[in-house]
Amino acid sequence: MKNKIFSLRTRLLLNTLLPMVVILPVAGILITYLLETQVFLANLTNELTRQAVLVADVASAYLEIWQDPLRAQAFVTRVSPRLTAKLMLLDPTGRLIVSSDPEDSFLVGQIFNVPDAELLSAKDLPASITMEDRQVKDIIVPVFSSDANLIGFVRLANPLASIYERSQLLRQVMVWVLAGGLVLGLGMSWLLALQVEKPLHQTTEAAYQLASGEKLTPMVEKGTRETRRLQSAFNTLAERLQTLETSRKRLLSNLVHELGRPLGALRSASQALLNGAVEDPNLRHDLLQGMDDELVRLQGLLNEVAHLHDQVLGSLDLRKQPVNLEQWFLSLLPTWQRLAADKRLQWEAETDPTLPNEIIMDPDRMAQAVQNLLSNAIRYTPPGGLVKVSLKNKHEHLEIRVDDSGPGIINEDAKRIFEPFQRGKAAQRLPEGMGLGLSIARDLVQAHGGTLTFESQPGQGSCFIIQLPKDSEPKF
Repeated sequence: MKNKIFSLRTRLLLNTLLPMVVILPVAGILITYLLETQVFLANLTNELTRQAVLVADVASAYLEIWQDPLRAQAFVTRVSPRLTAKLMLLDPTGRLIVSSDPEDSFLVGQIFNVPDAELLSAKDLPASITMEDRQVKDIIVPVFSSDANLIGFVRLANPLASIYERSQLLRQVMVWVLAGGLVLGLGMSWLLALQVEKPLHQTTEAAYQLASGEKLTPMVEKGTRETRRLQSAFNTLAERLQTLETSRKRLLSNLVHELGRPLGALRSASQALLNGAVEDPNLRHDLLQGMDDELVRLQGLLNEVAHLHDQVLGSLDLRKQPVNLEQWFLSLLPTWQRLAADKRLQWEAETDPTLPNEIIMDPDRMAQAVQNLLSNAIRYTPPGGLVKVSLKNKHEHLEIRVDDSGPGIINEDAKRIFEPFQRGKAAQRLPEGMGLGLSIARDLVQAHGGTLTFESQPGQGSCFIIQLPKDSEPKF
């Protein structure tokens, strides 16, 4: 019960209904009061005054009714059905001559208070109106003969039935209007609460499913603008988490594979040495050289994982210093030229004679980026192919290009080629590699304020291009 009270739907309903429950009745009472006092009463007063004046005009033409009570009774009987109040005829002194109400027979001859006819004429007032408790008690109109002599008074009294009937009808209408407004407000509030609560409930359920590891389909973005933004943010979060989970699984799989191969080789070499291979100098040298090569590969693997750790933490520190660009570039090439020759690849290297003498950068980090590109180029280029590396001086930047004649990159792989653990179909045919080389190279280049792009056609090789600004600050 407590949860239902504090639910969003209940709160929305209460926030809508409570003001309506307070405001609508108060507004209804106020409107009813204003209509009864300012509209109905004024209309009734005007109507009674008009009727009284009309009866007085007619009565002034029949002088005999003021002399003969029987004729007066006949006049009243004939006129009163058309009136909304009780009709009385009074003589000039205020004495009751006749009344349309038979129950007033005992009042005949009684004197009523009447206004001063001359004062009414002086004020140009057609009638005297007496009010009591915001109701019309009576309306008295003086009757004059043709020679302007006062011959009596016409009195319309007690029009309470008419007021009561009109007020009752008005109040019934107001009650129905208020009840209809409350029902309509309740229905609209309920629909609004459902429209707001339903997508929030769906998003909450999806969040629980995501937390429990279930695979989710993207939520349909609908509803209010704020709800759509929430659903869009959740879809982005779910996609990001799914990507991270996929990356985690790939990392574990790649680590198992990449660690298993060199560790297996190291164990085999150590077993051979323990079993007597140490006695043969040549075999011992080959085994130790192989073990050293595997340790170098493990060190490279560790460097990649360490960079991935820095990438996740967002901490990529550069040790920038003045560097002789041409010497730095040429010092990178011999090792990779020898690896290309071992694979029977053609090798071309080119430098621009207009290169600046020095540039501010981290030589080790930038060397790692270039070496990752050269490693990929040599790895995926078949024997007899070409690997070409060049350093050129452009107008606003320096450009390092690494071209190869390998299988190229298909469009499907090109969109995600720089993402961690992404390996193209051509790369997947080779067991080595974790799919981090291009991602690391891009991060290192961007840390220097540069860009890493590529051009490739399937079956026609690839070209990776590093563009470094000559005088820009690093970007993290």
